[in-house]
Amino acid sequence: MPRAPRRQSGEARRVAYKSRVDFSRSRRRREDDLLALRRLDRDAGLFKRRRDEPAPALEGLSELVDKLCSDDTTSQLEATVQFRKLLSDEKNSTVIKIIRADVLPRFAEFLSRHGLPQLQMEAAWVLTNIAASDYTLLVAECGAVPRLVELLGSPNANIRHQAIWCLGNIAADMASCRDILFDHGALTPLLSQFREDMKIPVLRTAMWALSNLCFGKLPAEVQVKPILEIISQLIHSADEKILADACWTLYYICGGKGDAVQDVLDAGVCPQLVNLLMHASANVLLPVIMALARISAGDDKQVEVLIENGILNWLAQLLARNYPKNVKKQACLIVSNIAAGSKDQIQAVIDADIITPLIVLLRTSETDIKKEAAWAISNAASGVQVIKFMFWHTELNMVISNDWLPFGCRYLVSRGCLEPLCSILTYKDPDLLYTCLEGLENILQAGEAGKKGEESGTNPYAEFILECGGLEKLEGLQDVDSDRIYELVMKLLQSYWEEEVSESDDPNIPGSNDSSDTVEATSEDAAQPPVPPPSGADEAE
Repeated sequence: MPRAPRRQSGEARRVAYKSRVDFSRSRRRREDDLLALRRLDRDAGLFKRRRDEPAPALEGLSELVDKLCSDDTTSQLEATVQFRKLLSDEKNSTVIKIIRADVLPRFAEFLSRHGLPQLQMEAAWVLTNIAASDYTLLVAECGAVPRLVELLGSPNANIRHQAIWCLGNIAADMASCRDILFDHGALTPLLSQFREDMKIPVLRTAMWALSNLCFGKLPAEVQVKPILEIISQLIHSADEKILADACWTLYYICGGKGDAVQDVLDAGVCPQLVNLLMHASANVLLPVIMALARISAGDDKQVEVLIENGILNWLAQLLARNYPKNVKKQACLIVSNIAAGSKDQIQAVIDADIITPLIVLLRTSETDIKKEAAWAISNAASGVQVIKFMFWHTELNMVISNDWLPFGCRYLVSRGCLEPLCSILTYKDPDLLYTCLEGLENILQAGEAGKKGEESGTNPYAEFILECGGLEKLEGLQDVDSDRIYELVMKLLQSYWEEEVSESDDPNIPGSNDSSDTVEATSEDAAQPPVPPPSGADEAE
């Protein structure tokens, strides 16, 4: 049986209350930790180093430096090749020794030897491997960047490819390195590399470099439309690596300036993005669903584009199948963002039969997925629409017929949402708690309408919340630090369990502090006659 709700002893908290007037819920715009995803599923070895032969032992470094600094071009080329081979060794100690030899400016200078394409190629290769280490900034600051950008216009395809590779490694490091590339105008010549006659290996490298360049917040002066024109074609690629990096690029762009999401939608990529939700490769699916999650954080019109392209039907299948944890988490986030929208969008969530797999996840999945599923269900419950309906209540095993009953609440409860919603009341996230309480309030209001105005009628949803331990959890929230949560909790307790509250507050009722005398929650309690209040009880009230 439930305990009596605890009352605050002082008036200070009540004086500090703010009137609860803001019931509107804006769409949640939550940013993911980009750093954790920066090199996720990247083939670092393939894209950061050249491994054509075992690295030789690091001997005679001073002799190589002498050759490198000589005026003989043959000696320069031989020394550069040897340095490139030494850098096939991934050990940082090797890189450090080469850097301490102060040869980076010399390699940067070799990039401008247009009459010696082989020397340009080898020098770019050396800088590519150094840029793949922890010392990328040294490459960015040694004078190599403007020369590498210039090499994007070289008539030699291999040199262009190597320059792209080196620039991609520089962009993949810290934001300051990427900004150096923008400062030297790397974007436009990089975009010019995307041609129909490009070989697949070069196209992979170029797409990877472009995705690195778009990582993080793009400078305000960067125009994304030329980038999106290329991406809108490459998201149809049959090559998994090209496709994955194209989708990562969309994800990065969607997190940019205010109108970035609309720019992405205007590029016409949404239909293909939605179709890619069923791609067989998790390497493609993850950036796809993360890009869609960012679009779903847009306004109602932008979210409507996702719905019109059938995203909810795909998500329903995805949530019901065995997919990686991070994919399911993002899928729940998309549903919760849609359910935080208009009533028509909540109705679309219900029509897609997506609530059932959400409730299964809420009951059986890991904590972070449970939290996202809880957001989705709470958002749906807190904004359901009202229509006339009669239905069979599966939880309560009874027919409920009421012309005023909200259809959304009826559907959610019939799918078994009440018990999982009550479990959310133990979560620590204040925004999630408040949204959940709003959802419970809507459902309880629907149950109140189900009483048909009869004085002896009972609210079936209030009864079920009591039986599944929800009332006890609500009472526990009276100690919460949030005024708005406390106020809504007290409103629910006093509105739907008034009998328990009033009886427990009346000191003249024998056993008022005994939970066994507060409510009729079981058949055993129901069989006991109620204890009549002593005379004077009304005056005590």
